[in-house]
Amino acid sequence: MVSTPKRFKLGEDWLTASTAIAIANGQTEVWLSKSSRDKINESWKIVGNIVEKGLPVYGINTGFGPLCTTKISKEETQILQTNILQSHSVGVGKPIDREIAKLMLILKAHSLAKGFSGISETTIERILWHIGHDAIPVVPSQGSVGASGDLAPLSHLFLPLIGLGKVEYDGETLTTAELFKKTGLKAIALGAKEGLALINGTQFIAAHAIKVVEKLHSCLSQADIIGAMMIEGLQGSIKPFYNELHKLRPFKGNIHVAKRIKRLLKGSEIMEAHANCERVQDPYSLRCIPQVHGASRNAWLHLKELLEIELNSVTDNPVIINNDLTISGGSFHGQPLAMALDYACLAASEIGNISDRRIYLALEGNSPGVPKLLMKDTGINSGYMILQYTTAALASENKGLCFPSSADSIPTSLGQEDHVSMGSISGRKALQVLKNVEKILAIELLTAAQAFEFRKPLKSGILLDEVHKAVRKKVAFAAKDRVFADDIAIGIEMIKDKTIMNVIDATKKQKKISFKTPYSDEFEVF
Repeated sequence: MVSTPKRFKLGEDWLTASTAIAIANGQTEVWLSKSSRDKINESWKIVGNIVEKGLPVYGINTGFGPLCTTKISKEETQILQTNILQSHSVGVGKPIDREIAKLMLILKAHSLAKGFSGISETTIERILWHIGHDAIPVVPSQGSVGASGDLAPLSHLFLPLIGLGKVEYDGETLTTAELFKKTGLKAIALGAKEGLALINGTQFIAAHAIKVVEKLHSCLSQADIIGAMMIEGLQGSIKPFYNELHKLRPFKGNIHVAKRIKRLLKGSEIMEAHANCERVQDPYSLRCIPQVHGASRNAWLHLKELLEIELNSVTDNPVIINNDLTISGGSFHGQPLAMALDYACLAASEIGNISDRRIYLALEGNSPGVPKLLMKDTGINSGYMILQYTTAALASENKGLCFPSSADSIPTSLGQEDHVSMGSISGRKALQVLKNVEKILAIELLTAAQAFEFRKPLKSGILLDEVHKAVRKKVAFAAKDRVFADDIAIGIEMIKDKTIMNVIDATKKQKKISFKTPYSDEFEVF
């Protein structure tokens, strides 16, 4: 992780996923510099000139989509912008998480503050009020096709600006009318271009991508730690993690994962105890951790790099370049992130898939000293048998969710918008897969800790021993059957809270242990 700035200049500073999350969590404040305000006001004036001169510019004095040839009078330009927020608020389904809705506000404010959207300073200030006072609009999860902007969700996001829609405020869900009564706010009268500027953009896709980057990073980091613990429990070989092997096939992710696993196993008495055993090589789920985890690491890095470009881009349409140039283009099209999110979705699913295979391997009883089903007294007890049923179900569900949404396109807007990205669905599905992966990893953590127990009194290296202690503080060794759903629930919370990552970090700091790899700066920072 890098240090997070305490103040972020909208429209000027470089926004990352971690900074956006810090802003959403209240750890970093946002502000508009004089330079940004000047750019915003200049762009606003240009739109005013367009309206005054009657020059035909899409969305300012024309209708939308297939109505782009319909001329709108000067007097009707403001009505047009209010109408677009209402007519495009067609979302359905459960509301998105309030954190994602808040991220959408932050991303839109950053994009608008660059001064190419023709929006007023007053409107941006109202958006900042919502961010600062944690008054987060309620946004339905379904209805965007990921092109022409995330029109439906962004319309719902900004209904409160004109006095409509709902918000979450002070722990309640209120109508905007109720919010206005509580706060004394009034509806904003949108000027020419403002409604279109608010809803044209990829902020729904990008906000989901931020959470994908965060959650996938967490899953990848924890999968390495849990995988290393499973290697110890099942007496796997350390040789597949030697640098001499990976420099012959130097994928960044592979090298990074191999070095991490090798460092986690350093100083292990368990490893030393079977150094000269007759087993030649391990099953793939142990031996190929660098190749599988590493490939998913590479996919994560690809998404992160593309996302940062998107977070710092203008995805509006049309774009106001200067007094003489206004461009109607396709910067709202979600394809750049849609494809990367589908790739990340597959990468996440594979982490769950190989984790399930390691769990199955641990139950077979083929590792010396480790009983079948990870329990000595079986027959009357089923041991860990059925936990793997759950991971099999979750892994299978994830495979069904891996069909790339970006492979589909259904024309909209009477054919004017004849190719769309479906990137909004890519983002939602990727998060769904990651939630399942967290559950799979939680079960592997419990399984690995159980297998690890049978290696006592031998110790692992200091890092994994501390991780095992942390697990045992929350979940006891299972000598007989119990309601394992309770253990799994605790394990899931440990994965979500990054408990084992925090244990590793604290131990590294206390013992002054280096955990650097040649690619730490790329893979350990989001």
